Amino acid sequence: MIAVSEQERRLLDIIRPVADRLGMEVVRLRVSGGRRPHLQVMAEKAGGAPTDVEDCARLSRAMGPVLEEADPISEAYILEVSTPGIDRPLTRPGDFGRWIGHAARIELARPIDGRRRFTGTIVSEGEDGVHLEIDDETELVAGVHEMSRATLVLTDELIEAARAAGNLPPQPDEDEDLLADFEIDESEDDTDEEETGDLQ
Repeated sequence: MIAVSEQERRLLDIIRPVADRLGMEVVRLRVSGGRRPHLQVMAEKAGGAPTDVEDCARLSRAMGPVLEEADPISEAYILEVSTPGIDRPLTRPGDFGRWIGHAARIELARPIDGRRRFTGTIVSEGEDGVHLEIDDETELVAGVHEMSRATLVLTDELIEAARAAGNLPPQPDEDEDLLADFEIDESEDDTDEEETGDLQ
């Protein structure tokens, strides 16, 4: 679930080594369409260590030259790097095991008894998959590879856990100068110069 489309998987192959060198992990990568494509990279420090906007800015700066050389998106596009946040997506084996006891919302790639969407409490994660308690009598067991989407549900308990772990995101208006948001212009002008946007 980190990357879904073939294009996103190619981009992940380019970006992941850069993140590894900085001690970071890519949590999710998405390319959205429109007149100007939007490349969204969600990342955190290895092992889920507290990650802030400066970490995102460092990753953005390191990714810039690599993306420019690889030229994976031919047209002008926006590059955005962010942290997972509190109600984070769960995209990798091991993600659920870090949040046992918290609520999660998942969507399966293929329905079970005509149902694809489930919300419940994470009980465990093992070799047989993720165990999700749907109600007092029902437990869903599914592998991460069987899911098309999964996120934590924002609750008071989750907020307290994130605060205790030092993972609360910056509050509004804090570190605005460090927001990792780039605009990359791959078009050619009359002088054949390549333009790259500045950090917002």
